[in-house]
Amino acid sequence: MPRAKRSKQYRKLMEQFSMSFGFRVPYQVIVDADFIAEANKCKMDVMRRLEDTLHGEVKPMITQCSMRHLYGRKSEPGVEAAIEQAKNHFERRRCGHHPDEYPEPLSTLECLQSVVDPKNNGVNKHRYVCAINDDAVRARLRQVAGTPMIFIRRSVMIMEPMATVSVKIRSKDEKSKFRAELKTPTSKRKREDDSDQEEDAKQAVPRPTGADKSEKKKNKAQGRKEPNPLAVKKKKSKSSGNSDNQHSKEPKPEETVITEADQTEAPKRKRIRKHKSKGVSTSDEIDTVSGNGNGEAHVVEAED
Repeated sequence: MPRAKRSKQYRKLMEQFSMSFGFRVPYQVIVDADFIAEANKCKMDVMRRLEDTLHGEVKPMITQCSMRHLYGRKSEPGVEAAIEQAKNHFERRRCGHHPDEYPEPLSTLECLQSVVDPKNNGVNKHRYVCAINDDAVRARLRQVAGTPMIFIRRSVMIMEPMATVSVKIRSKDEKSKFRAELKTPTSKRKREDDSDQEEDAKQAVPRPTGADKSEKKKNKAQGRKEPNPLAVKKKKSKSSGNSDNQHSKEPKPEETVITEADQTEAPKRKRIRKHKSKGVSTSDEIDTVSGNGNGEAHVVEAED
């Protein structure tokens, strides 16, 4: 597996442990004697490799029994460097197995079992990351829920996938959270102060009696509800065309002024009826009729 892909898987795996079992930085890593001896044999920088694998700051720890196991293997090559590294850079985790009470150190399985799961109830109480090279010890600690495992193979630090027990607990927690979200209302919760004020207001306002309820029911308008006036399409008015024609027929103010001026300049000539008068002959009647500017006619009588 490529290094980048493996690193991405480890980062996701630690995020799952953090969300489901509460792991936090710095991660507490318990190292056994075989793991630290193998790391020094391969000339591996243990601190740096642990931080790269777990994607976070680490706090390495080693138990008293594991240190006694290292002292027992002092004659092996590379173990002296492992002892010096454990003494100087690793925190001593007191497992309670003192040499006075236990002349021989306990096995790695018994010691780490008492540290990781002290009450024997299958829970990693203190959230330890176990860096163990022994296969039998790792198989036993897989039964403890929420325990990440690391081991070294061919100078490569490998992190195990989440154990079956841990996967079941994680899926159960996710289902419970999902059900809780379904039960909770979608609307936002009101503050306690607002709820108290509403309760006080409800107590202060008198409840309506049966007569008041009947009056409210009577006041309600019965029948079909009218549509929303904003949603109804407006009707087109028919008088719009006639009004345009009327406006077009009306004379413009300029035209009215011109007609009045024409009438004043050339008034129509009035017709005058001729009457017969005594003492005036028909031949002597008026031959001409003249009109003035006012439209009046003057009759001129002939002299006797």
